[in-house]
Amino acid sequence: MSEQQQYGRRAVEIGPTGRTVAENLARLRKARGLSTRQLSAALEDIGRSLSPSGITRMEKAERHVTADELLALAATLRVNPSALLLPATTEGDFEVTGVGRINAQTLWEWADGERPLRVPKGDDGSAYADFQLHARPKFRRRYKVADAASRQLMQNDGANIIDDGQSIRIQMNEED
Repeated sequence: MSEQQQYGRRAVEIGPTGRTVAENLARLRKARGLSTRQLSAALEDIGRSLSPSGITRMEKAERHVTADELLALAATLRVNPSALLLPATTEGDFEVTGVGRINAQTLWEWADGERPLRVPKGDDGSAYADFQLHARPKFRRRYKVADAASRQLMQNDGANIIDDGQSIRIQMNEED
C-alpha cells in the first residue's frame, strides 16, 4: 500500500482563478464555434493531447488546468493567456487566488505588465520601477520617466534619457 493510499491525500481545490479559467474556457470555445471534440482535435494537432471529456471537466471546474495546457489552450483559441486567467471585463472587483478581491481594471493592467498589483500609499514611483525591472525582460519594460526612481533604474538598465524640455526620448544601449 502506498503512502498516499495509507494516509489518504486531500484533492487540491480549484480556487477563484481556476473557476475563472473554467468560465473563460467555455466562453472562448463557444465563441470560436468549437465543440469539445473539435478543440481536443486542434490541441492534438499542436502536440498537446487533451480528451473532450477532460475539456468538459475543465469547463465545469472539476479538473485543474496545468500551465502547459493553459498556454496550449490559449494558442489554440487564438488569445493571450490572460484571456483565460482573468475576468472577461474590466469592471467590478474579483476574487483572485493569493490576492483577494481586486479591481478588474487593475488586474488587467498588472497582467499586461503596465503596473504592480498593489502600490503602497505615498509611493515615489519605486513600486512601478521595481515592477518593471523584475516583471519584464529588458527592452519590454515600461518605466514611468517622470520620477527619479524610475529614471535611475532605467539608466542602470542601460537607457540614455534625452530630455530636451519639450519631450523625453529613451535610447536603449543594446550591448548586452
